[in-house]
Amino acid sequence: MSTSLKRLLFSLFLAALLVPSSSADPMASHKAMIKDALKAGPTEITDNATIMDMAGTVLREGDNGWICYPGKELDHGKDAMCVDSVWNTLAQAWIGKKPFSTDRIGISYMYGGDGVGVSNIDPFATEPTKDNQWVAEGPHLMIVVPNPATLEGLSTDPESGGPYVMWKGTPYAHIMIPLGNRKP
Repeated sequence: MSTSLKRLLFSLFLAALLVPSSSADPMASHKAMIKDALKAGPTEITDNATIMDMAGTVLREGDNGWICYPGKELDHGKDAMCVDSVWNTLAQAWIGKKPFSTDRIGISYMYGGDGVGVSNIDPFATEPTKDNQWVAEGPHLMIVVPNPATLEGLSTDPESGGPYVMWKGTPYAHIMIPLGNRKP
């Protein structure tokens, strides 16, 4: 994994999230980050996932191909996410503002939901505006598909009450699947 991964997407797709890196006791900080990252997805995935911080430091080795990242504030899993290799590649492309494409489906879990939120329209927006459709989603699953044409016909409205497409028309377009209520 490239150490250039400095921010979390995810919330693929969240505004630049940096995990606190200083602590009087680095091991306590690592334990807190691991604990937070484990809240991002189902235990069938998190139990054997690699846990990394945003700087690319491996906090715990895993063997199932998944990577889980803690959230910015280590706050009950908010902004924490577990990604497969496709989503990890998407995240690196998004952070680097580089093209992305895939030949297979990619999955990301965010059981803790978003903290601050993200624009549903502009993948690079860092704050809400009148026209960027800012949304702070509750627990959700994100799916990227190989052929963006398969997203046609799905709603792009986060208020639709079901799955919707985020960042449509960009290389980072994906399906958002809410799994619970949004948190205020």
